[in-house]
Amino acid sequence: MNDKLLPLDIGPLNPTGWGLVIGFVSFAIVYAVLAGRLLPRAAAIMAEREAKTQGVMDAADEVRTEAEEVRAQREAILAEARHEAAHTRQRAHEEGTALIAAAREEGLREKERIIAEGAAAIEAEKVVAEAALRNDVDNWAHSLAERIVGEPVPAPSEGRANG
Repeated sequence: MNDKLLPLDIGPLNPTGWGLVIGFVSFAIVYAVLAGRLLPRAAAIMAEREAKTQGVMDAADEVRTEAEEVRAQREAILAEARHEAAHTRQRAHEEGTALIAAAREEGLREKERIIAEGAAAIEAEKVVAEAALRNDVDNWAHSLAERIVGEPVPAPSEGRANG
């Protein structure tokens, strides 16, 4: 009888009946050992690793969420600080502008006062100078008239008093 399972000549790949039975029994024993002992341990280790991994991922998500909240708070604080700084700059600019305008106004008032004092002083000196020149002009005119005429001419105040 032919022990070969298949009627073809395919070499060692064509098992015999008993070889096939021994192979199935060996497979069943190995499967039973693996399924009974190794696969549950492997499944437990994988489940434990999965739990640890999930725990770490959950913790990372919590940390990420907390970091995002802190970042949002920091952004809000920075935005508020920027707003306050802009407000302070605006207020300082307005105060500076007001101080410059006040100083300019004070300078203009001081200029007007100095100009008015100078004009009054010039006017007073002009009056004094005109009075001094009038006396000198009368004397020079009298002296010139005497030179031109060649004789003594009575002084205008003398002529008016006599006339």
